[in-house]
Amino acid sequence: MRTIGLDIGTTTICASVVDGADGTVLESRTVPNASFLTGLAPWQKQQDPRRIEKTARELTEDMLRRFAPVGGIGVTGQMHGIVYFDDAGRAVSPLYTWQDGSGDQPCGDGRTYVQVMGEASGYPLATGFGAVTHYVHRQRGEVPAEACGFCTIHDYIAMRLAGQKRPAVHPSDAASLGLFSLEQNAFDRAAVAALDMEEGLFPETVRDYVCLGRTPQGVAVFTAIGDNQASFIGAVRDMDTAVLVNVGTGSQISLLSDRLVYDPLLETRPCVEGQFLLVGSSLCGGRAYALLEGFFRQMMQEAGVACGSLYPVLDRLSAGFETLPDKLHFSTQFSGTRRHPEQRASITNLGIGNFTPRHFAVGVLEGTAEELYAFYAGMTARPGFRPETVVGSGNGIRRGEVLRRMLAARFGAPVRVPAHTEEAAYGAALYALVGAGAFPDIRQAQRCIRYQ
Repeated sequence: MRTIGLDIGTTTICASVVDGADGTVLESRTVPNASFLTGLAPWQKQQDPRRIEKTARELTEDMLRRFAPVGGIGVTGQMHGIVYFDDAGRAVSPLYTWQDGSGDQPCGDGRTYVQVMGEASGYPLATGFGAVTHYVHRQRGEVPAEACGFCTIHDYIAMRLAGQKRPAVHPSDAASLGLFSLEQNAFDRAAVAALDMEEGLFPETVRDYVCLGRTPQGVAVFTAIGDNQASFIGAVRDMDTAVLVNVGTGSQISLLSDRLVYDPLLETRPCVEGQFLLVGSSLCGGRAYALLEGFFRQMMQEAGVACGSLYPVLDRLSAGFETLPDKLHFSTQFSGTRRHPEQRASITNLGIGNFTPRHFAVGVLEGTAEELYAFYAGMTARPGFRPETVVGSGNGIRRGEVLRRMLAARFGAPVRVPAHTEEAAYGAALYALVGAGAFPDIRQAQRCIRYQ
């Protein structure tokens, strides 16, 4: 059986066709998500959902035509953000993305909207979470009059592909919006009421592998899942013995847990089949290395020296990190943290002898690895657990041979990189294979995964 995995990312949209017989990617196509709206306040990050839908439909219909028969479509995408829809299931607002900073704006009494919500509800929240964005709109009278609900962009796309008027949202997406009770597996009615928001606008949550409906070609469309969960499913062959490290602009580390864990430094997110992911997220992963490269390139330009990318130079400088003496200790929290956006990066152990480009290159990469390891060290759901494998994904891992070696040394386990490059889309395709009955559960489907 073949299925399609569709990933609605912030900067790209990807569709992959996967053959369930052996896990082969028959085709994977990624196109730019050129839908960002302009002319907004600096903290507003919005995209055009109609343009996203057009791109997603074109990709999906092309693959349905060329790879028929297809057994199902799995959808994933950027979590946290929301789009409002009307009673016909059509978007009546922009997509307010996970990057939207409206929740960090002051609301009149010296506190931010996020602070007000956190104090009133008791839930850990951050700007960009859908419930926060909706709360800001409600306080400002900006909820569209015709809105009858909101959901993530990939839940919206799944609903549209399935020809439905209301979304049905998997817990992996519902929890990303905020005010979601992991114990009840539902939005917290009391918390929603305490914040004077209408519960009816929050989406309905459903179990795993629900078929939402069918495309005009008769292909089943399954409930969308969050991109973190899809990436984990699509990258980790054995969820019980591995951790997933993703390094893109930001970075994340994810570990499977069969029980709820409460830790102020971590997020516990619903996964599939009654399990959870413990997630540590850094807002500045690969971007830290990009900042360093940009710093040196700007220096060259100021000196009147034309140059291209300096990443090859930085990679060469950092290659001998194992034997570098008197290392710098870098905190790479240039963008703060999700809980403390005001926090900033720092350098310690800086002296005359180690104020060198080599020390800075090594320091930034090791600081990135160390922040991820610190999250892992705090993951107490499985005491004494040591990973047999660190699975790496994202461009920071795929293109960063030195960073892979650093992670392997820090975790004491080999770093394996999936043979396929679009882990989230692949995970959505595996999810659809289970939904369509090709496999009895997700672990059986994950046996398709191959590594480089």
